[in-house]
Amino acid sequence: MSEKIRVLLVDDHTLFRSGIKSLLQRNDDFEVVGEAGDGLEGIKRVRSLKPDVALLDLHMPGVSGLEAVKLITEEMPEVRVLMLTVSEDAQDLVDALRGGASGYLLKNIETDALTDAIRRAARGESIVSQQMTAKLIQGVRTPPKAEVVVERDRFSPRERDILAALALGESNKEIARKLDLAESTVKIHVQNIFKKLNMSSRVQVALYAVENGYGQTRPH
Repeated sequence: MSEKIRVLLVDDHTLFRSGIKSLLQRNDDFEVVGEAGDGLEGIKRVRSLKPDVALLDLHMPGVSGLEAVKLITEEMPEVRVLMLTVSEDAQDLVDALRGGASGYLLKNIETDALTDAIRRAARGESIVSQQMTAKLIQGVRTPPKAEVVVERDRFSPRERDILAALALGESNKEIARKLDLAESTVKIHVQNIFKKLNMSSRVQVALYAVENGYGQTRPH
């Protein structure tokens, strides 16, 4: 059996932490290595415990989740941080992703979806709740057209198609099916986009794509 995914829970509601801990302990591939009730304690715990994934609430007393995620990802980029929150505010989502979060999940998430998201985050993937992806596309301002044109000169037509799909939160497999490409070809295009933007996260690229107008229309 492979090593367990080490998870840290950071939330100011004790009962909620207990529920998530109980849920994760029913799965053989998770180990809850610690808990914290606020952002400052969460930062200290991440430093001492070095979890694979930290589940972090957004709004907590003292140091907020937004402040904590910035510090954690700057200081310990190997730790994947998933925001787990009740906030459906698009700006909170944007701020969390800009701060370095690997994903943004709502607390009404289904059990199986949460455990799957933690596994994906541990593998280095980026995850945003489906309903929040829609809010992201609606909530982020599209820059002036002239600015968008300059930006689009950086990418080939195929890369622009793929950026549009990434803005919609689609996986490589979904993009490959939509554009009638091999999944390996899509992966190469995505890697080229990462290099051009000097980014390493699909969430960061999706945020860039939305901000630059790629999410306004689906790829053709």
